[in-house]
This record gives sequence, structure tokens and C-alpha cells, in this order.
Amino acid sequence: MEDISPLLLAISVVAFTSVVTIAFKVVNWLWLRPKKYEKYLKDRGYHANPYRLLRGDILEYAAMGEEYRSKPIKLSDNVSHHALPYIHTTIKKYGKRGFIWFGPTPSIQMIDLEHIREIMSKPNVFHKMHPDPLGDTILGGLLSSEDPKWSRDRRIMNPAFHLEKLKTMLPAMIQCCDEMIKKWEMLVLETGSAEIDVWPSLEDLSGDVISRTAFGCNYEEGRRIFLLQKEQIDLFHQLLKFVVIPGWRYLPLKANWRMNTVCNEIQTLLRGIISKRQKAMQLGEVQNDDLLGLLLKSNSIEIKENGIGMDIEDVIKECKLFYFAGSETTSNLIVWTLIMLSAQPEWQARAREEVVQAFGSRIPDFDTLNHLKIVTMVLQEVLRLYPPVSIFIRSIPKDAELGNIVLPGGIIFAVPVILLHHDPEIWGQDSLEFRPERFSEGVLSATKGKFSYIPFGGGPRICIGQNFAMIEAKLALTMILQRFRFQLSPSYVHAPFPIVTLQPQHGAPLILHQL
Repeated sequence: MEDISPLLLAISVVAFTSVVTIAFKVVNWLWLRPKKYEKYLKDRGYHANPYRLLRGDILEYAAMGEEYRSKPIKLSDNVSHHALPYIHTTIKKYGKRGFIWFGPTPSIQMIDLEHIREIMSKPNVFHKMHPDPLGDTILGGLLSSEDPKWSRDRRIMNPAFHLEKLKTMLPAMIQCCDEMIKKWEMLVLETGSAEIDVWPSLEDLSGDVISRTAFGCNYEEGRRIFLLQKEQIDLFHQLLKFVVIPGWRYLPLKANWRMNTVCNEIQTLLRGIISKRQKAMQLGEVQNDDLLGLLLKSNSIEIKENGIGMDIEDVIKECKLFYFAGSETTSNLIVWTLIMLSAQPEWQARAREEVVQAFGSRIPDFDTLNHLKIVTMVLQEVLRLYPPVSIFIRSIPKDAELGNIVLPGGIIFAVPVILLHHDPEIWGQDSLEFRPERFSEGVLSATKGKFSYIPFGGGPRICIGQNFAMIEAKLALTMILQRFRFQLSPSYVHAPFPIVTLQPQHGAPLILHQL
């Protein structure tokens, strides 16, 4: 017993020390560090609601979002207030130096253009938020990687998105658009017009396009991945209120269990697609003319030249990002464009006139598509009013300087894109109006600097797929204008709401008239 007592004492001391250490870390995370943040920011002119233990502003943020989500708005109303009501309220209350408590972490709402330029231009300082419940759990890839890995992966992926490569994908896009339009034509065949909710069709279209251009398979073969990712987004929203809790992914929740099941199924499906492609490429059986083939070819070159490239897990993450970004961004852009042109028949007529002069009833070609001025202006104005992503998030892992102020590591910066795009100080008193002519001389002449207009982000981390999205949107809009005149249905309810991307909450019922 005399020999055991010192051992028990030592174990007790270690256990007590561990408990105290863990307890201090918990107290520091929940209270001491947030209160230090609060005082530090307040002393430097930043203001917010008083910090509340653990929850911060997250419950009020979610509640206000649900409240506004249930209320439709007029087409002439400020979409930014409806999409990001709590952020708008915070900025209105505290000005350009307001912040929100995202649990125990302060999130500075960044609307100062000089600060936004600095944040977006320095990805080595201002990182993506980690852990990021959406990027890390559902997508990954370029969306969430950092520093050397991001630079390498971006270099590997760049060749797949060169305009000349995208040009070879146009026939697949044309085929997808043509199939959708033929379905619409069958619906209007008897009377020459019909009411159609175009939103599901456009979601299917973008899923079909990304399936064929990314993997060379038709939509039915890729549909399972597409539907699983949509389920992931629904599950993500169910779990959003838990993300401030450490280890939230391991909580015994039905949504967590299903999320893990869906993630594993997507991994298995994509691993199978990639493995088959790699084997086929080794045997020389396929061409490298789709996004996956171009990515694998570029990765092979990277490995030969530098000794290291993406492994299969990296490729899977990029494929998940292909699917999500390639479908969500484009379908959103097209649906809001059709809604805006339905409400603005004079601009619809002008866009159609340009399309008819350029193509008549012919199938559009790549080079002429890129020279459609009015169609481009329309799309740019839609991206201003209805940017696919309403808000960008950045963080600093360690202390960093912003302007002339040093801010402590761990702080989050939120760039509310949609608020910038509707700001009358930037765009004038007609900032809420649909006026494509503001882009008649190009984007730079329409803005107060390029970081006041960032539908695809900005700086080195600007969306790699923006040209892909614009080409697909121009093609789809051109082919629709060639075949139909359209107007809003009386049943249309205007309720833009960010479900990761900004979507028409109640669909987009239009009355299509065949030309």
C-alpha cells in the first residue's frame, strides 16, 4: 500500500491538472476570450450587441431569417434587406463598424470598400473560415484549401477552364438546352402558351450540363450525385443552429447520421467515376475533353514536373465542387434573368432583337455569344441585383493588420455582397432598379472600383468557373429568347432567399408564349 499511494497521488494530480486545464480552456472559449474581443474591438471603434454566453447573436440571426423568409416582397423592394435582414439591421444600427456574434466569435460586417479590397486581395492573410460547416463537410476543394495547397490545386485546375477548352464544351451545353426547350415546346404546343414553373427545369438543365461537361456522362447517370448534394444542403440548414457547438458533427442527431450517409455515398460514386476514367485514360480509350479528363491530365503533368499533385481524395473534392458550383450558380443566374426580363418586357424585346440579329434561328456559336452586348449587360445587372452567393466569409488565424488597425486572430470578416450591390452610395439612387444600361461601358465604368461588384468574388480567389457560368447562361438565355416570349404568372411570389445560393423560394412560374 505504501508503494501504491504515491502512484495514486500522481494520477490524481495529473487528473486534477487535466480537468483544470480543460475547464480553463472551456471558460476561456466561452467567456474570457469573447470578452477580450469585445473590449478590444470596442476600443477601436467597432460596436455590437453585448456578448451572450455561447449563443451570441446566432438565435436572433436565425429567427429573423425565418421571419423574413415567410414574407414575400415586391419586385421593387430591396432584396438585400430580405436576404440578409439581421446583417442589414446590424449595419443600420452600428454603421460601417458593426459586428455580429457568431457564437463566441465576432464577425465584422465588412462594407468599407478599401478594407474589402485588402481582404480579397490577400488570401495568404485573410483565409477562408475554418472549420467551415459547408466547405469542409459538403464541398472542400478550392473552396476551402489554403496557401501552398490552394496555389498548387488552382494551377492544376486552371487549364480546364481556359476559354478554348470551354469552347469544346459548347455542343454538350447546346444539347442540354435543346432538350429542355423541346419539353417546354411540348407543353405549349396545343394553345401556343402555357404556365410553367421554370425553376425545376433550370435546376435540371444546370445539373445536366455539369454532368456532361464534367464527367462526359448524361444527366441520368449523374443525377444521383446532383440529388444527393441537394439533400446535403437541406441537412446543412437543419444543422446550422448547432455549428457553434464544438464537435457538432458527432452529436447524435438524425440529420447528422443522414449527412454522414449521404457524404459516404457521394464519395463512393465519385471514386468509382474517377477510377474508371483513370483506367480508361491509361488504356488510351477516352479523350481528355471534359473537366474531369482535363483535370486528371493537368494533374499528371504536375506530378511529372514537380513530384507531387492531387491524390484521389483531392480530385473527389474538386468533383464535388464542380457539381455544386457548376449547377447552383448557373441555374440561379438564369432563373433570375428570366424573372427580370418577364417583368421588364422592353429589355426582353431588346435582348431578343440582338439575338435574332446575331443568329436568326440558327444554333448559337461560341465566338458570337461572347459578343452579345445587350445579353451580357442584362446578365451583369442580374448578377448585381441577385448575386448567387449573398455573403463571403474570411478569417484571420493570427493577428493581422487591416487598414491601420491590428485585429486579433480568430476574428471573422463577413463581406455582404448583396448589400454592396444594392448600396445607393455606390450605385446611385436607382440602385434598386433593373437598369442594364449601367453596364453599357463595361463593369469598371459602372462601379466605384472592382470590389464594389463581386458576384464571383474577387482577387486571386475569384471563382475559377465564372467563364463557364457566363457561357452557359448566355447560351441558355439566347436559345430561350429564340423560341419564346415570356411573362410573370399571376401566381408568381417574389421571395428571394439564400439557401446557400440565392434562390426563388416559391419557384418561378412564367407564362411562355411560343414564337
